[in-house]
Amino acid sequence: MEVKTRRSVSPTSSFTGGLLLLLAGVASAQPAPAPTEPAPAAVAGTIDGRVTPCPGGVLAQTELLLDANGQMRPLKLDSSGRFRVEGLAPGTYEVHTYVPGCEPAGYRVQVAAGQSTTLHAELVSTEGMETTIDVEGRKLTRAEERKASAEAVRVVELEQAHQQTADLGEVLSRNAGVSVQRTGGLGSSSRLSLNGFSGEQVRFFVDGVPLELAGFGVELANVPVNLLKRVEVYRGVVPVRFGADALGGAVNLVSSDGDEPSGASASLQAGSFGTWRGSLAGRHQFGEGGFFLKGHAFGDLARNDYRVDVEVPNAQGRLEPASVSRFHDGYRALGGGLEVGVANRPFAERLSLRAYGTRARKELQHNVVMTVPYGEARSTEAAYGALLSWTSAELLSGKLRLEGTAGHGVRDTGFRDTSAFVYDWHGNRVRERLQPGELSTAPTDRLIRQHSTFARLHAAHALTDSQSLRLSLAPTFVTRQGEERLLRGTGQRDPLRAQRELLTGVAGLEHELRTWEGRLENVTFVKGYLLRSRSEEVLAGDVTRRRDQTSGHVGAGLNARLLLPHGLLAKASYEYATRLPGPDEFFGDGVLILDNLGLEPETSHNANVELELRDLSTPAGTFRGSVGGFARLADQLIVLLGNDSVYTFANVYAARSLGVEAAAGWTVPGGWLSLDANTTWQDFRNASSEGTYGAYSGDRIPNRPWLFANVTASLRRGSLLRAGDEASLSVTSRYVHGFFRGWESQGLREDKQKVPSQLTHSLAVTYALPVRPAFSGTLEAQNLTDAKTYDFFGAQRPGRSFFFKLTMEL
Repeated sequence: MEVKTRRSVSPTSSFTGGLLLLLAGVASAQPAPAPTEPAPAAVAGTIDGRVTPCPGGVLAQTELLLDANGQMRPLKLDSSGRFRVEGLAPGTYEVHTYVPGCEPAGYRVQVAAGQSTTLHAELVSTEGMETTIDVEGRKLTRAEERKASAEAVRVVELEQAHQQTADLGEVLSRNAGVSVQRTGGLGSSSRLSLNGFSGEQVRFFVDGVPLELAGFGVELANVPVNLLKRVEVYRGVVPVRFGADALGGAVNLVSSDGDEPSGASASLQAGSFGTWRGSLAGRHQFGEGGFFLKGHAFGDLARNDYRVDVEVPNAQGRLEPASVSRFHDGYRALGGGLEVGVANRPFAERLSLRAYGTRARKELQHNVVMTVPYGEARSTEAAYGALLSWTSAELLSGKLRLEGTAGHGVRDTGFRDTSAFVYDWHGNRVRERLQPGELSTAPTDRLIRQHSTFARLHAAHALTDSQSLRLSLAPTFVTRQGEERLLRGTGQRDPLRAQRELLTGVAGLEHELRTWEGRLENVTFVKGYLLRSRSEEVLAGDVTRRRDQTSGHVGAGLNARLLLPHGLLAKASYEYATRLPGPDEFFGDGVLILDNLGLEPETSHNANVELELRDLSTPAGTFRGSVGGFARLADQLIVLLGNDSVYTFANVYAARSLGVEAAAGWTVPGGWLSLDANTTWQDFRNASSEGTYGAYSGDRIPNRPWLFANVTASLRRGSLLRAGDEASLSVTSRYVHGFFRGWESQGLREDKQKVPSQLTHSLAVTYALPVRPAFSGTLEAQNLTDAKTYDFFGAQRPGRSFFFKLTMEL
């Protein structure tokens, strides 16, 4: 049978930017496809197929053709008979198969917006006419859409984490490029780093809303995993829809996609060091497209009384090593939120109001380097607020979409240090102090209240089928004032009552273009930033000085993504980013971080390149992997520096971070074994040759890991005790290479304070019944070898621990 095909050359396009030219050069090496209607990347479809020849059929001589609007396009099979067609516009296609010795067959495939269609062409050897079979597609999930987009994003699915006991900080640290450092156990302060940048250089969101206005507290690592669906990690280049001034990227915690059915879930976890964690979540839809109600609640409790290695005086007063249990490191927190709204109404696709409240209390056990024990110092935090969200109904025949968010939150941070006694490492009162106060020479009992008002308007307009324009405006106004309660009635001026006001605004305009049948996606954007602060600096003698400043900045960038054959995906991105100092950096946190009213905004040239192999199915199993590089060239970089008692944020003028990330995974046929590994190397150095830190030019930025890796192995078996159940065994190992606490060129190398290299392992056994109501139970051992671990110099992390977790979904 003779089949005629017509060849044509795809129209060429001119693109700006060296990154796009690089991608276009790669694309030009691929065979030119027949012209079909271009499809937007967000709505393009995919056909994943497999050809099984009839007995005696010669697979190597298969002829496979795609009929797109009457134009025939040859397709290529791999050695196992699999093929993949990407970037297809929504519509009807026909796939024709011709295998010598088999009956020809045709398959009519319906590709709809955002769908992936699976086609199994199973041929027969009987005589007869060619048949045509209709094939339905599967809609891509929101997570799959994100992964396939041009954005510099890594999506962390949390389905397995829901069953296990690792908290969110530990889950994120198992991914390439992500480091989470902590000063202790549950409830301790933490620092998440993306490619070297950390703190407020990385912005945190919950469903696109700033974390502090979402009702989960302000410590990302302590957010309950079971209240989230997935995590989106944006590396260095942040979409304009967030309205964010991030320097190192953003982390978006997704709790819901908004289309989940009515249901509820609960989890309860208990384990070592007096740890208890629980969470509840529920959602109910009252009729089709009507009123809905959502809610969540969580509670945490921990003594954190794990053993640490310290030095204690003996009978002669000489210091000698000892292992003691922490006695003043307790943590408790609780919180909840309630959301009411309507959906699919003429005035709004979705309109909701959320109210939330959280409270936490944390005891402070020791100074920064764990050399001085404390027995009474503690901090508290309470937050409450409300958030209004609105998404418009279809405007301009569905081409225009508007989203608005506005909210107000109040956060009270308290710190009390009034102890009149000196404590030893056994929790005993050794003697009475001449002056109360464990952290400094004067007691303190302070409360700082911060009001935050946030708003964001986002508009998206489809110009054509292949182009869209998006605009975002996001102002934030913060006021902060405090009180030193020990000064009440003394007539003295309270420095905490000094004026503290901060107004920031971020605006962004973004253009998206999709060409080459949706295989190439290009997003270019421009951002504008406004900073206005009004504050008073309290000097000696109750004298105040105005410290106001106003500044404006502009940034720009682009994202590019190219779909390649065999499941390969290439991405490149760049942004000239500006990050405005935040309230904690300007004004301190009222506990251990002092203010610095002279901070300047920081800027950075951020670039990423990545080549990713998505799930590639072969007779040997499913393979996946990625390799990428990144560059961060920052100026006026703000870092947290400290001594043995307090911290302060400071500009280090210039820094650069270069690095490589790699990940690989393999799942055996049948899915009973999965292996995944990743590693990150980053060279983050001070690039300033003058100023305060000019003497340390070329030094690594201190107190940051620069080489780390993770390996995870999972064994699964289904129908172990009953039909539909699943048992799994998961082993995770993490290696962190040693790093210096201070500047590496300062002092003799052998005398430097250094966090040593460390290797830790965890093991989890899970049994699950997925049929609703679904139950699961997990027994997990963390730090299985009881290794001595440190994220910061001197601050020892928990040793070997055991936890048990129960989850239920209705």
